[in-house]
Amino acid sequence: MISTAFATDLLKLIFNATNIAGLADNAGSSPLGSLYLSLHTADPGAGGSQSTSEVTYTGYSRLAVARGASGFTITGATMNPTSVMEFPEMTGGTPQTATHMCIGKAASGAGQVLFRFALTPAVSLNVNVTPRLRTTTALTAVTA
Repeated sequence: MISTAFATDLLKLIFNATNIAGLADNAGSSPLGSLYLSLHTADPGAGGSQSTSEVTYTGYSRLAVARGASGFTITGATMNPTSVMEFPEMTGGTPQTATHMCIGKAASGAGQVLFRFALTPAVSLNVNVTPRLRTTTALTAVTA
């Protein structure tokens, strides 16, 4: 396991593009500009991909989020969006509940998971509903 301080630094590096002095610099020749959020009905597990347990509803797509200091507030292993983040409206399909969210580098397919998060509260998915992550949504990193 890593220290709480380093976990915070690592999350800030990946999501907010904040350097870790003497260790990691985001100003490389081609830093990753966006990350892709995917919703999941269960924890995809340490060996899962972004498509493992991913929600399936008509209209769904992963949400691109630009890396930068204004995306997430990070405290320890928990993040909160700094503004509301909306996934596409559910226009068809079976009601589901998103209990987890992954962040990776792929807009679709079996992308590599960079981090897995438990969603608090879980997000109910129903027809004619736009799934939202609010500033009060806690994203707690899953580390096991």
